[in-house]
Amino acid sequence: MNPVVIGIIGICLLIVLFLLRLPVSFAMAVVGFAGFAYLTTFDAALAVLSRDIFDTFSSYPLSVIPMFILMGTFAFASGISERLYKAAYTWVGHLRGGLTIATVFACAGFGAICGSSTATAATMGQIALPEMKKYKYDDTLATGTVAAAGTLGILIPPSTVFIVYGIMTEQSIGKLFISGVLPGILLTIFFAGTVVFLCWRKPHIGPPGPPAKRKEKLRAMTQVTETLILFLLAIGGLFLGWFSPTQAGAIGAGGALFIGLARRKLSWKSFFDAGKEGLRTSCMVLFIITGAIIFGKFMAVSRIPLELAEWLGGLPIHPMAIITIVIIIYFIGGFFMDSMALIVLTIPIFYPLVRKLGFDPIWFGVMIVVLGEMGVITPPVGVNVFVIKGISPNVPLESIFKGIFPFLVALIMVAIILMIFPQIATFLPGFITY
Repeated sequence: MNPVVIGIIGICLLIVLFLLRLPVSFAMAVVGFAGFAYLTTFDAALAVLSRDIFDTFSSYPLSVIPMFILMGTFAFASGISERLYKAAYTWVGHLRGGLTIATVFACAGFGAICGSSTATAATMGQIALPEMKKYKYDDTLATGTVAAAGTLGILIPPSTVFIVYGIMTEQSIGKLFISGVLPGILLTIFFAGTVVFLCWRKPHIGPPGPPAKRKEKLRAMTQVTETLILFLLAIGGLFLGWFSPTQAGAIGAGGALFIGLARRKLSWKSFFDAGKEGLRTSCMVLFIITGAIIFGKFMAVSRIPLELAEWLGGLPIHPMAIITIVIIIYFIGGFFMDSMALIVLTIPIFYPLVRKLGFDPIWFGVMIVVLGEMGVITPPVGVNVFVIKGISPNVPLESIFKGIFPFLVALIMVAIILMIFPQIATFLPGFITY
């Protein structure tokens, strides 16, 4: 049978396994192994399976993942997220929708030391939602804002998705991190603007809080100093070439641990809980990468990526129209798959096409992260929405999904802007030479 047909059958089987709720990593590994064995030999598939698993788990570049994940878990245990939220509320809480605007800014700040959308949404949801309930904020606005703003965790560096993309495409993780800074700031502004617009149309959904005095605002600035130092130390040092991504993650994790100890916020229990959560998340990401590598080998021998690249590349249409089709595929795929799973599944298929068409791989990485952000808040998967539902069980699921749609519009607008002005993503990485 034609290898391309086998590849298409494999993709369809993979989707079926996803729908059956088989873990993403195991689904990709099983289909990849079976497909590779069918197109080559069983012994060759066994050799690839053993070699890829060993290479993945013994790879030094992959050690950057647990380091940055541990940085985020230690930051949460150290109370950094709570102090970020209080500082943001002190400055903007007196505005209509001030609590939700503060949530957006706090999510952006925590995303700068976390790297995970679900962790950002869960952390800020536990802090912000009770406060918004206290001030009688509309449930749809409150929950929708936290779910959407949590997505900033995978765009603003450090980002686990950027790390995985960089490893799979052999792109500089430092350049990918820096490429997310300006788009992350732009998206934060759009999210805050969305809140302002919604509260302007319906003032009752976000009543203003009591204004803070100037001294309180100045005092609040000291609450974000540690976050700024941690970010500049880890990401700034990486940007300046002082240390590698893995070293940056280790320094960030050590810095977050030191902050927790210095503030006496880190007990033995919270220390072990943070380590356990970091280990669990790291193992999940590494297993997904391993499954994706095995599935990628199957895609390579099926020739689907090459055939697709040649077919689309030969179409008599502008390359931007072709990349628009790819982006639409990512957008639709986000409805049904987690962002990490979607990216590791499709990179072996679409990345060769992107390179053939001459698009910047750093820009493409930013684009698919933005599209992945849409996936974590859109139905039926919408993992961030289900995280917020777990925190606010009394709020109907449909209300939370209704709340995210204005922010989805903001995400789409940012994606369009990045397509028109790719320099927003590629400007800062141009200063990095490694």
